[in-house]
Amino acid sequence: MVASSNELMAALDAARLLGLQSWCIGAGAVRSLVWDALHGFERRTVVEDMDLVYFDADAEPENDVELEKRLRSAMPEVRWEVTNQAGVHRWFARDLGQAVPPINSLADGIATWPEFATCVGVFLNWDESLGVVAPHGLDDLFNLRVRHNPLRASVEIYRQRIEGKRFAERWPLLSISMG
Repeated sequence: MVASSNELMAALDAARLLGLQSWCIGAGAVRSLVWDALHGFERRTVVEDMDLVYFDADAEPENDVELEKRLRSAMPEVRWEVTNQAGVHRWFARDLGQAVPPINSLADGIATWPEFATCVGVFLNWDESLGVVAPHGLDDLFNLRVRHNPLRASVEIYRQRIEGKRFAERWPLLSISMG
């Protein structure tokens, strides 16, 4: 599915050129692609933002902004969102007032996303092969199952996301657990 998406493959190629050691594009870009295909949609759901996540314990917080600038320069039509998973604990403390432990790897960061089906990322190797980061596996994603991941998101946040992202309306074959 990923290889057949010109938009996602172009984004992966642009991201690969950043030279990051541990990275992927994930969340909605991958989830929507798979669910659209499994629903038989001919027109792909518009990706609201392209989430590039990476892990670099030595990177300064400003690095995310610089990487976003480089990606916007390469693909200005895409709304990029770049996040170093090594710094997410600082964002939780600053913006949400929550003390959470630092994340130790890219997979550990992805494992905390609000729905298990969304905890998936893909990356493009230099030999053009695709890699997948799926710390909870791919069953929920491919079985059209939406369940709350309690690692960081509260049930309230999860429910707000389900409603706000209009999962049931956009993909009627989903089985959605309300937490």
